[in-house]
Amino acid sequence: MNIISRYFYGLITFMLLVNCAKEEAVPVDINFEFEVFNNDFSVPVEVIIFNNTRGADSYEWAFEAGSPAISSQRNPGVVIFNTKGTHKISLKATNEDGSEAFLEKVLNIDDPVAINFTVTPEIDTFSPIKAQIENLTTGGTSYQWTFQDGVPATSTSEQPPVIVFSTPGEHKITLEATNGRETETFEQRIEVAPFLEADFEYEVNFEDDDFQAPVTVTIKNNSISATSYEWEFTNATPLNSDEAEPNVTFNAAGTQELKLTASNGKETKSITKTIEIVTDTNLRVLKDVNLGVNAAHTGNSIGSFYDLDTRSVFYANELTPENSSSIDLVYFGLNENFTRNVFVSPDNLENTTFPNLQNVSKTKIINTLENCMCGVSLSVNEFDTMTTDAMLRATTITETPEGSLAFTNSITPRIIVFETADGRKGALKIKQFVANGKDSFIDVDIKVQKIAR
Repeated sequence: MNIISRYFYGLITFMLLVNCAKEEAVPVDINFEFEVFNNDFSVPVEVIIFNNTRGADSYEWAFEAGSPAISSQRNPGVVIFNTKGTHKISLKATNEDGSEAFLEKVLNIDDPVAINFTVTPEIDTFSPIKAQIENLTTGGTSYQWTFQDGVPATSTSEQPPVIVFSTPGEHKITLEATNGRETETFEQRIEVAPFLEADFEYEVNFEDDDFQAPVTVTIKNNSISATSYEWEFTNATPLNSDEAEPNVTFNAAGTQELKLTASNGKETKSITKTIEIVTDTNLRVLKDVNLGVNAAHTGNSIGSFYDLDTRSVFYANELTPENSSSIDLVYFGLNENFTRNVFVSPDNLENTTFPNLQNVSKTKIINTLENCMCGVSLSVNEFDTMTTDAMLRATTITETPEGSLAFTNSITPRIIVFETADGRKGALKIKQFVANGKDSFIDVDIKVQKIAR
């Protein structure tokens, strides 16, 4: 074969090979998928790319608004999208044979649902409450409201109407907000104050507990859900008051009224109570006062020192320089057999076993009316039937040696009269001499003027 023949043979062979190669070029079968991490389509969104392309050697990825924005890797891994909206994900794939293919897909990204709302009662929290609700949620496209015991009970509005709560107690307000794929729930509570109730109680002051006019009482206001008060009193000082808990003095005998009208701006309720005031007799009656013998007093079981104002009995270790000045009567009983008994002035304890007191006052005392030669007489019956201070007011109490003598338990009951340092006159009746060893005592009733006249 000559040279020319060999040339043409080679050329033909090359052309045949080229034609065969073109016919067998590999096409690009492009495909990819993506998956949103945790199926959370609210920004930021993490997207995982799965490249299922076949027959390609190179790749050009484009991620609109993504990070990264482009990639040439076969598997670009995770792409993060931080912007709400519709974003394109595209791939151009090629191979060495010159084949290429293009595929584009769309990713829809939502704003996150950030749920929140406020509840503001109009005016106050007394029933009925009108509650204004402001929806502060972002990223939501639809809303479901639930108002426990409210009117209305539900709403699908983005901004619900004014809700009325009438039942006292705690009520839940629930919002469920969604953007179509993500749903969030948020709850708040509103407290409705109890229904208005007008109520009070009163307590008579200690010094007026005999209900003799004038009588001062202290009021405890037990009203519920009230903000203002109007008081009305009969025959009293004051006659009216707008204080929550006024002090009031009733000046006249009879059935007197205390009326309270309570309000909270939405409701008004009233309540009236009565108090029985009796005529002033200027006589205080104290019953069953127990005064101990010497051993009971010094043993601190039953005291022998008495304060008429506070109606208190003091035994030995209770006496102080401060309370000694208020002592009015001192009983000294020698022993449990009551062989020697005497009432003495607080400033004259020399003939007793008691130590002297400090800052004490003088009380005139007549122990033995039967031989006092003092012009004073008061029988047991007169004592028992005494209902005013008239008899005491007409009595002049003069101390005498005979009237200051000690007595025994041979006469029961025994009447003893006295006059305090501030001029109040009184009498006591020893009802019993109770023998009980070192805890022996006398049981007495006392009638004394409330003020000196």
